[in-house]
Amino acid sequence: MDFCPKCGTRLTPKKIGEQTLMWCRKCGYTRKCEESDMIKFVKKRSREDLLIIPQETGLKTMPTVKRICPKCGNDTAYVWEVQTRSGDEPATQFYRCTKCGYTTRLYG
Repeated sequence: MDFCPKCGTRLTPKKIGEQTLMWCRKCGYTRKCEESDMIKFVKKRSREDLLIIPQETGLKTMPTVKRICPKCGNDTAYVWEVQTRSGDEPATQFYRCTKCGYTTRLYG
């Protein structure tokens, strides 16, 4: 990561025609891109890189835990957390039965 020698803002790559420059968004300073800068570039993920699986496949990707369902007695549930209250309070844990889909929550 490089910084502008004039104002100290982080330099970002900018492509102008065939040339790539390191550019300051704040003051407009530019310099030619060097070999060491090219190593630092990170390829952004494009939509083609993502694997989209149709819901009809039935593939479940959520983590599971051992937890008895109060409705059907099944012993496995999907688990996830959501910050439902203010940031200084613990997150709420949700459990959904893998068999019947009944959802319970546990306030932290």
